[in-house]
Amino acid sequence: MKKFVAMVVLIYAVALSTEAARVRVRRGPRGRVHVTVTRGFPLHRTFPTVVVRTGPAFRVAPAVYLGTVAFTAAVVASLPPPDVRVWTGSETLDGEDGWTDFTMNVDRRGTRLLMDIEDGSAQVSFAEVVFENGEAQVVDFNDRVHRTGLYNLLDFRDGRKVDHVRIIAKAQNDATQIRLHLVS
Repeated sequence: MKKFVAMVVLIYAVALSTEAARVRVRRGPRGRVHVTVTRGFPLHRTFPTVVVRTGPAFRVAPAVYLGTVAFTAAVVASLPPPDVRVWTGSETLDGEDGWTDFTMNVDRRGTRLLMDIEDGSAQVSFAEVVFENGEAQVVDFNDRVHRTGLYNLLDFRDGRKVDHVRIIAKAQNDATQIRLHLVS
């Protein structure tokens, strides 16, 4: 019985600490949810209802939000060679899903993130880059549509370890792939 009570207390403590740093989700119509963010999140606007893609568990929750970075849609001429790309992840957005909330588990050290939009356009609300020390950098796309291309998402020239990246986006056609590359 003591082991059971200890386990329940441990699960409750973990749930509280995780809930305090993540978004709160309210169920909406047809499996969609309305996302609200926790105190300290730097963007102050109404976010769309989304389909949440369950992703991998991550180790670090956002503890401190750095100043917001406005996405400038700076196009990168070409993808760096494979030997300087330390991590690549991708997510395919289904046009029928509408807005989608997904997280990519990075867990690598690098100097910048590139975002590659393939097979069509994507409308993006924001990207949240969470570093190993709990600092989070929000890149605000301001719900704009971006065409197929390779873009500079975020530079951090001091060589930081990225824990995970969370993105709110939707495909503007049947299916669009968003691929992230961490470069050393």
